[in-house]
This record gives sequence, C-alpha cells and structure tokens, in this order.
Amino acid sequence: ALDVYRLALSYLHSIHDAQDICHNVFTSLLGKKLQVPAQKEKAFLLTCTANACKNLLRSVWRTRVQPLEDTIPCTTQEDRDLWDAIGKLNLKYRAVVHLYYYEGYSTQEIARILGQRPGTVRSHLSRARENLRRTLKGAEL
Repeated sequence: ALDVYRLALSYLHSIHDAQDICHNVFTSLLGKKLQVPAQKEKAFLLTCTANACKNLLRSVWRTRVQPLEDTIPCTTQEDRDLWDAIGKLNLKYRAVVHLYYYEGYSTQEIARILGQRPGTVRSHLSRARENLRRTLKGAEL
C-alpha cells in the first residue's frame, strides 16, 4: 500500500489526491476476481496506480480547480529542494524517476509497468537526470 501511495504522490504532488488514488485503486480491485501471479502483484498495483493518476491529471475538473498547498515532510532543505525539483519535471519523467530511484525497479520493469519501450524509459530517465542536474545547480547559485 505504501508503494502505491508513494507513486501517486510522485505523480500528483498532493497528499490528498494521492490518498484518493490509493483508496480508488484498492476499492476498485476489491470486487474483481483477477488472476495475477503472486510475484507480479506489486507491478500490477503500480500499473493501476499510474493509470489512475494519468486519468486524474487529464480530467477536465483538474484544470478548473486551484490546488491546495500540501506540506510534504522533508527532513532537510536538501530533501525539500530535490522534492521541488522532481515536482517541476514533466509527468513522464517524474514517474520514471520515482519508480527507478524510490521503488528500485529496473528500466525493463518500468517499461512494463508504464506500457512503454525500455529505450523510451532509459531516454526519459536520462533527460530527467539532466533536468534535475540543471535545476539543482541553479538552486545552489
């Protein structure tokens, strides 16, 4: 459950929206009889979470509301700067960074979860690193 929440939080950068996504993902799966192999359950949940986050971000309602300022617990200013920099990344880069660095998935596994080619995932990861490098270097000046 924590992995689902963290992925939703990395997509949405809103504690409340991430909690809603977690609730929606788990309640939608409760009534369904799915045959998912035990070793693939986590990847399946993360795929459902990623899809739910993408749907929320595409919704018309989302474009018409003002976001509330959430406080994300960061222990140091360095953590806060990194969190802010990740939040400024394009959505496709943000998801790849989260799954690679925070969840420990390989680029092959991320490609399966997000429904992309492994080369695309590696490209997004490379571009995200470069964007983070530039953003964080600019913050130090």
